[in-house]
Amino acid sequence: MSYCGPVTTQTKGTAAPARIAAFSQGVLRRSPALVALGIFLAVVLLFSGLLALPAATADGTRTPLHDAVFTAVSAMTVTGLVTVDTALHWSFFGQIVILAGVQVGGLGIVTIALLLSRAVTHKLGVRGRIMAQQGIGTSKLGEVQSLLKIVVLTTVVVEAALALVLVPAFIVREGSFASGTWHGVSAFNNAGFVTHAEGLEQFATDPFIIVPLMVGVFVGSLGFPVFMVLMVHKTHLRRWNLHTKLTVTVTLGLLIVGAVVWTLLEWGNTATIGDLPAGEKLVHGLFASTMMRSGGFALVDTGASHPITLLATDALMFVGGGSASTAGGIKVTTIALLFLAIAAEGKGDKNVRVFRRTVPEAALRVAISVIFLGATLVLAATALIMTVSDEPLDRILFEVISAFATCGLSVGLSAELDPFGKYVLAALMFAGRVGPIGLASALAVRRRTLLYDYPEDRPVIG
Repeated sequence: MSYCGPVTTQTKGTAAPARIAAFSQGVLRRSPALVALGIFLAVVLLFSGLLALPAATADGTRTPLHDAVFTAVSAMTVTGLVTVDTALHWSFFGQIVILAGVQVGGLGIVTIALLLSRAVTHKLGVRGRIMAQQGIGTSKLGEVQSLLKIVVLTTVVVEAALALVLVPAFIVREGSFASGTWHGVSAFNNAGFVTHAEGLEQFATDPFIIVPLMVGVFVGSLGFPVFMVLMVHKTHLRRWNLHTKLTVTVTLGLLIVGAVVWTLLEWGNTATIGDLPAGEKLVHGLFASTMMRSGGFALVDTGASHPITLLATDALMFVGGGSASTAGGIKVTTIALLFLAIAAEGKGDKNVRVFRRTVPEAALRVAISVIFLGATLVLAATALIMTVSDEPLDRILFEVISAFATCGLSVGLSAELDPFGKYVLAALMFAGRVGPIGLASALAVRRRTLLYDYPEDRPVIG
């Protein structure tokens, strides 16, 4: 009998890794979004641990766990809400951790899922491609890998361009190379983290800083699918797909409406822009409207705004920016489809038509589901915060919607909450970042065709 001991030992030694690899590939093919969600959460926990280290603070003390978790989630979800002063509390190491979180979070959960799936399985399965259609907006399964390259390439190029513009401006104003790089990354990712204790108010009259920040936030809010179309078809409007036309049209419309409404409501408010010249008031209004896309930067004290201004800002923050963008909210195409459906119903049209295209009913159902999910999350979080805070409802609602929409504008409530309230807002930021996209992807993947139907029966509505 021949001796085969070494062969058997080698087989046993390699069997376990092989089974683990096979299991990982199977899970990634079946549910890349679920795996990415787990990884997203794991990275949040990792960054929370790093921010809780003494080395992450300027004075060498440990940051309370609730503040570390809140900051890590805010960075990973590119929100920008803070419970401690970013400029004063964190050391250079802590700020690097925050910036890394913003960079990773800016790519988004769907991009992470697809990149991971591509790296491990060397191909994208049907579920991964369907998830890409919903999550990063491509309309054809064959475009997924091209769009993934555009996501990464666009992120790097735009951030580098913004840094090249902002770095000289910050060097001239304060001799800081780091500030320019920081704000370039934060602007494109719609994060809103500021490394100045006084905020951006000191730069309110500097166009070389204010304009690039607005451009960065606006471009980041359009979304990678729009970038893809613009790169191919440029300004040939007739060749744009429906998603691009809706995103650009609604985004520009909301930008103008938001600027006009905010400026008029705050025109006489001496606590914000009431004492400024007319020209500067208009600039502040345009800047504020741009940041409602989920940019999170502010030139004035948001908490000093009129309650009606906070309410108008709530509505625009809840809408957010474009799908598959660095912005949050329920997305501009979602709200556009809802209003188009209302208009079609009012006119008695059977189908929803826009830009010479008919919107499928499945898209309308997904839009309604996303809106309902967002409203439910906001309602639940508002109720929970009200149990631990005596602040007025308008301030609580503003902070909650800012967290859900990953906007970052704040009336100062986040820092005043107890640990339970901070955990609620952290959970809401996480849900707001992955919830609507995850829901849309899950609905698309689970879509099925039944071979039977029941008789129609219309209930009384309204």
